[in-house]
Amino acid sequence: MKGRGSRSVNDWAGRQLQGKAPPPPKWADERRGRGDRRRRFLWAICYGSFNPRRRRPPRRLDDSRFHPLDWHSAHLLGVSVGILLLSAADAFFTAILLLHGADEVNPVMGALFYRSIAIFTALKMAMTGVCIVLMVLLARYSFMRVIRVELILYMVLAVYAWLIFYEVGMLKLSQDLPIL
Repeated sequence: MKGRGSRSVNDWAGRQLQGKAPPPPKWADERRGRGDRRRRFLWAICYGSFNPRRRRPPRRLDDSRFHPLDWHSAHLLGVSVGILLLSAADAFFTAILLLHGADEVNPVMGALFYRSIAIFTALKMAMTGVCIVLMVLLARYSFMRVIRVELILYMVLAVYAWLIFYEVGMLKLSQDLPIL
């Protein structure tokens, strides 16, 4: 218990009520700028990319809330670039196979392919890229509280690698293709 002589360092309100505290600073003495720093969204993204502060989620909060990070592991970049490269190779091999008589299993992508190959490729890469960015943002969390999203990224990389080997095998079986 505190004695009469000990006074709290943060007892500014009590000293103000007794008339012993200095008056609060005037508006002209305010150190903060008038502009709202939260409006500089692009600057915050660029600055946070090169000067990260949040390297891991807070320790004391439960795992059910989303905690954005500024700094992600380097291996996630490698996995993400690998998935994007394999996705581009998949789009290339799919286009070759479809032009030579193969059937597209996905009806939406098949309709896009026969409408425009450029739209097919752009949409495929955009969907893959957006999904990878979201999965990297959530890499430290568990999907349905069972499996970490980081492991799902590795599984997607493995499935894409298997798909590329399958498509290359289909190309080798085709006798009329001059490729491979």
